[in-house]
Amino acid sequence: MKIIITGKNIDVTEGLKERVTKKINKLDKFFTGETEAHVTLSVQKSRQIVEVTIPFNGIVLRAEESNEDMYSSIDKTIDLLERQIRKNRTRLERRLHENDFRFDNVKFTDEVPEEKEFRIVRSKRFAVKPMDVEEAVLQMNLLGHEFFMFYNADTRQVNVVYKRKDGNYGLIEPEF
Repeated sequence: MKIIITGKNIDVTEGLKERVTKKINKLDKFFTGETEAHVTLSVQKSRQIVEVTIPFNGIVLRAEESNEDMYSSIDKTIDLLERQIRKNRTRLERRLHENDFRFDNVKFTDEVPEEKEFRIVRSKRFAVKPMDVEEAVLQMNLLGHEFFMFYNADTRQVNVVYKRKDGNYGLIEPEF
């Protein structure tokens, strides 16, 4: 697995690089070929944040964890990724070609109940009116939601705004 490590507001030391590499290589047993893992280490005030993104075959595995200790954040992020893989094992095997992802000879130390199916418990329809991003964020906040889907008047596409863990906002735009 190819590991790309970047730092924001932090100098990535050899010790951090070694820890990230050691932990990411634990996930190597699930992947074949030259899968890339993008790791971002950042510091915001007293929070040490680790974000790992592993794109492969149209699927993106992503986990983020923040803690007061960078090494602890690294450990928790990798554990979270491994848990996601185990939880969605059947779906991943079914969706992906057998050469892209593997579970052969993989022993899990703790059992996590595997999700057999997704259950949609509620469906909702609503009219979408054209608005700009700022209006969509305002509307989301007024409704008290964590995300809001809207028709972007500027780009003429359906977008989603969402509230991030750090208190900022994100925008999701489709790419065709």
